[in-house]
Amino acid sequence: MDILQKIEAHIEEPYRLEGYEVVRVQLTGVKHKTLQIMIDRIDGVEITLEDCTKVSRLTSILLDQIDLIEDAYSLEMSSAGMERPLTKPHHFIKNVGKKVSLNTHTLIKSRKKYIGTLARADEHGINLVVPEELVDGSLDIDLSYADIKNAKIKPEF
Repeated sequence: MDILQKIEAHIEEPYRLEGYEVVRVQLTGVKHKTLQIMIDRIDGVEITLEDCTKVSRLTSILLDQIDLIEDAYSLEMSSAGMERPLTKPHHFIKNVGKKVSLNTHTLIKSRKKYIGTLARADEHGINLVVPEELVDGSLDIDLSYADIKNAKIKPEF
C-alpha cells in the first residue's frame, strides 16, 4: 500500500460518517508538495465552500494522527466537478449512459485513449461504445478496472 492509499484508507470512514466520499487523492510537486483531495457528498448535493472548509479541518486532524508525509505540504480540497474523475467501480456504475474519456495502461485495439459512451459497468469492469469510422459505426470494448489508468466524465452541452 503506497502513501496515497494509506491516506485514503485513513480518511475514508471519517468522511463517510460526515456524509462525504473520497473521489481522488493526489500528491503533486517536488519542492513544494500539495496534497490534493477531491470529495463528493454522498447525498448527491453539490459541494460548497463550507463543505470543503469542514472537510479540510477534519482532514488536517486525521493526517496529523498518521503523519505520513515527511516534508512540508499544502492541503487542497475540491469537489469532483463536471469532469468528475471515475476512480471506483461505483463511480462507473452510477454514470452508465454518460460520455467518458479514459486512458488505458496498455494498448487495447491499437490505442490507449478513448472517448465514448459508458454502456455498462459492474464490479468487474465496463463496456465502452466509441464512435468510429468502422462498418458498424462504433467500437465496442470491454475493459477491466485494472486496464483503466484514468477516466473522467466528459460533459455534453
